[in-house]
Amino acid sequence: MGRSYLGEFEELVLLAVAVLEGQAYGVTIATELKQRTSRTISLSGVHIALYRLEEKGFVRSELGGATAARGGRRKRLFTITAAGKQTLGEMREVRNELWNAIPKPSWS
Repeated sequence: MGRSYLGEFEELVLLAVAVLEGQAYGVTIATELKQRTSRTISLSGVHIALYRLEEKGFVRSELGGATAARGGRRKRLFTITAAGKQTLGEMREVRNELWNAIPKPSWS
């Protein structure tokens, strides 16, 4: 069986989950991505990507505690799995190989 495909946005969301180490939920992920990419980030798009990543086994989620600031609602917190870390590593390798394969004179 081949490696699961990740779209660019799914990869960014997965990277943000890894960066946020246990504090990753929709809003923190969207904020992290907006700051780092200067792109408009849709919260619903983040949630869709998270659920796809969870189906693929790259993240897992659990409900955090209820807080008064959220009107008693609980946050769904996401963490990266071993499979998610492995996939990110593989994607990084492929990208690095391609960057390194660009002929140097073409940058002139």
